[in-house]
Amino acid sequence: MEQTLFGIMMYFVAMFTIGGIYAIIVLGLNMHWGVSGLFNAGIAGFFAIGAYTTAILTTPTSPKHLGGFDLPVWLGMLGSMVTAGIVAYGVGRICLRLRADYLAIATIGIAEIFRLVLKNETWMTNGTRGITNVPRPFEDFATPWSQIAFLGVVILVVAATYFIVERALDAPWGRVMRAIRENDTAAEAAGKNVVRFRLQAFVFGAMFMGLGGAMTAHAFKFIGPEATEPLLTTFLVWVMLIIGGSGNNRGAILGAIVVWAIWSMTQLVTGFLPPDWAVRASLLRVFLVGLLLQVMLQNFSGGLIPEKSPKIGDRQKQTPAP
Repeated sequence: MEQTLFGIMMYFVAMFTIGGIYAIIVLGLNMHWGVSGLFNAGIAGFFAIGAYTTAILTTPTSPKHLGGFDLPVWLGMLGSMVTAGIVAYGVGRICLRLRADYLAIATIGIAEIFRLVLKNETWMTNGTRGITNVPRPFEDFATPWSQIAFLGVVILVVAATYFIVERALDAPWGRVMRAIRENDTAAEAAGKNVVRFRLQAFVFGAMFMGLGGAMTAHAFKFIGPEATEPLLTTFLVWVMLIIGGSGNNRGAILGAIVVWAIWSMTQLVTGFLPPDWAVRASLLRVFLVGLLLQVMLQNFSGGLIPEKSPKIGDRQKQTPAP
């Protein structure tokens, strides 16, 4: 009985750890789509850049891949955000003048280029074998305290990310971004540099996607091409945002936890299936998530926690954006 309870506890610790990491990525996507109206379908690229950057910076010296600088974990995560932000700036300068579906196509293509480069440049990333021995905070603690302590780190990072994003959206900058999302022509006519503001939001959101990739690498102590597949790092993140509530940061966090709980719990269901069906488990999981998305879109178009417009009194308190 004690072993069963211990197993259940460890399962929920792992589930909330990965769910919290997804919440960071979804908050980044909310900056793109929910706040700015930028259709970024290349999340996997920024995720991969962040994950490989921290792996190269924090792992011990190895002849199998670039780097092995053995830096502290916090420096690796900071480096992943900076690298993802620099790459996002270059991508944004090229793509952000495109509209809606054209931007989505461009970001998909660029993300796949990044992923394939990281997969095939063996000297840099060890190719399909990936980078191992990625350090994890508190890994020297005994089980289960090492996993619980890392969950605490994830919760702190989610809280810090939420605080930063909320502060940005409550500021005049956030109001300008919402105005651009609703009507970029009117915002431009009011004297706002639409391209510059969009570029800022694009870089801002991509940095958190890179941070999510970095924390994933530290959570699994490994990063390889399979971990950056678009199914897990683009499709699932979009579903989380839509179900949670686009434009609402609390909804983004809730959507990440709910969808990841459904995604991970289907693994338990597949254990009771016949062998032939167990092989098709991944397809069943995609079907269930897709079905949930359809139900949500038909019954709760705004998500579990819809976006709320600022009150008139709050608007009057805001100072105009520069």
